[in-house]
Amino acid sequence: MNVTAALKPQDALAAHLEADMEAVNILIRARMASKHAPRIPEVTAHLVEAGGKRLRPMLTLAAARLCGYQGADHVKLAATVEFIHTATLLHDDVVDESTQRRGRPTANLLWDNKSSVLVGDYLFARSFQLMVETGSLRVLDILANASATIAEGEVLQLTAAQDLKTDEGIYLQVVRGKTAALFSAATEAGGVIAGASEDQVKALFDYGDALGIAFQIADDLLDYSGTAAAIGKNVGDDFRERKVTLPVIKAVAAASEAERAFWVRVIEKGEQHDGDLEQALRLLTTSGALEAARQDAFGWAAKARASLGALPDHPLRGILSDLADYVVSRLN
Repeated sequence: MNVTAALKPQDALAAHLEADMEAVNILIRARMASKHAPRIPEVTAHLVEAGGKRLRPMLTLAAARLCGYQGADHVKLAATVEFIHTATLLHDDVVDESTQRRGRPTANLLWDNKSSVLVGDYLFARSFQLMVETGSLRVLDILANASATIAEGEVLQLTAAQDLKTDEGIYLQVVRGKTAALFSAATEAGGVIAGASEDQVKALFDYGDALGIAFQIADDLLDYSGTAAAIGKNVGDDFRERKVTLPVIKAVAAASEAERAFWVRVIEKGEQHDGDLEQALRLLTTSGALEAARQDAFGWAAKARASLGALPDHPLRGILSDLADYVVSRLN
């Protein structure tokens, strides 16, 4: 019997890539060290060792192995991707004034905002050192562009947040920046380092892009319909932070005059009272916004699966297909 067949897709991926991931973890621990500033490994370890799934670095390893790569540079790229991701989390928690991440207190709460920002900067610098070591200008271009796109997406989100004029096009741009850019860069870079054909590299990019969008829409939906244990933060945080996510955009588009006045009060003006979250949930449900957003998430997962058709027949291809289903299965 295939042992990985009975596992969740991310666990099957971890089992298949166990030796590679061990090498990535060793490299991460080595490169997050600092001779002169002990706070750097303290803050980094708080996030890196917090039990995250390491999905993004696994995508890089899987893409490289799927395309027949036999070298060692995919390990450096996977560590690069994890450092970029950890840096963005440190910065995000400061920007969002978050107090909980992966079910634990955030670094900015345990230390302070200055430490979180500066350690995030350090990890970005470390990630560029690792990229350069692969000697691939194209990989450097992919990951440098992704880093810029992530920052751009976060700034766009700042201007789009709390603005009910934000439409689905802007939302998608934000999601491509803050989430999908690193997924697609992770998979694309893995294909490039493996010397895959242009069609395969494009397929890997498309897979990561669609997977990242499906993943973020699912996250945004779970903020209104999940549990604190499942999402690692408090249910309704996006509502309290007045974030205009896809369910809200769809609800506002279908709103009556009185319903729109409610959204203006709680999101744009920030006048939130007891019972408002429950009222928002009622409007999101009765307008069909939650179900429509759910269908969008399933549509992006299907696009991710379809893009894998251009890739070699390999056990990892099946696991990546299952992963696309799994990121939206949380919505069932």
